Amino acid sequence: MDALVNFTNQSQGRDRIFRASQYACALSIYLLRNNTERKDLVAKLKSLETNMSAGRKLLRLGNTANSIKAAKRTVQLSDRVLCLCLTAANVSRALYFICDNVLWARSVGLIRNIDKERWNLNASRFYFYSLLLNLTRDAYVALQLMLERKRDRHFREKMDQNLNQCPEVAEVILPQLDAFVFLLLETLKSHPAVALDTLKNICDLFIPLDKLSIYKSSAGVVGFCGLVSSLIGMVTLAKPTLQIKP
Repeated sequence: MDALVNFTNQSQGRDRIFRASQYACALSIYLLRNNTERKDLVAKLKSLETNMSAGRKLLRLGNTANSIKAAKRTVQLSDRVLCLCLTAANVSRALYFICDNVLWARSVGLIRNIDKERWNLNASRFYFYSLLLNLTRDAYVALQLMLERKRDRHFREKMDQNLNQCPEVAEVILPQLDAFVFLLLETLKSHPAVALDTLKNICDLFIPLDKLSIYKSSAGVVGFCGLVSSLIGMVTLAKPTLQIKP
C-alpha cells in the first residue's frame, strides 16, 4: 500500500496512470467500434479518453523546465555519444512540451489566434526526434554492453557451446549473425533496464509516426503500443532499478 501511495503522490506517477487509461480507452474503442450493442459504452470511453488527454496536458505544464534541467545535466556527460544523444533528446522534449502547453492554453481559451494543426504537427515532430535520439542511446548502450560481454572469456565459452549444440541453425543462418543475435539476447536479458527502455521507445515511436503520416497505423495499434509503453513506464517508475542510466 505504501508503494502505491508513493507512486500516486508523484506527478509522473499520476501522468503514467492517466496515459495508460487514455490508451486503454483508445484500444477498447477500436475493439468495440463495430459492436452496435456497445455504442453507449464506446461514447463513454471516448469522453473518458478526451478527459484523460486533457488531464495529462495539465499535469505536463512544468515538464518543460524539467527537460531543460535534464539537458543541463546530460551536457556534462564525459561520453560524447551519450552527451549528444541525451542533450538533444531533452531539448527536443522541452520543445515538445512547449507546443503541448500552447495547445493546452488554446483548449481552455487562454490563446485563440494560433494554428492548432500546425502546433500539433510541431509537437509530434519534436516528440519523434526525442524518441529517435533515445533509441540511438539505447542502441549505443546495448552495443557497449555487448562488447563488454564479448570480452568475457566465460561468456565466449558459453556462446560457443550453445552455437555448437545447434549445428543445423548455423547451416541456415550466417554464424556471425547467429552469434550476434545470441549475444544481443543475452545482454538484454542481463540488463532489463536497457531492454525495457528500448521496448518502451519502440512502442512510443508508432504514435508520432502515425500523426506525421510517416507510417500510418490503425487506432488499435496506436492504442496498444501506447498502453504497453505506459505500463512499462509505470513499472520503471515504481522500481527505479529498472530505469536506464544515465
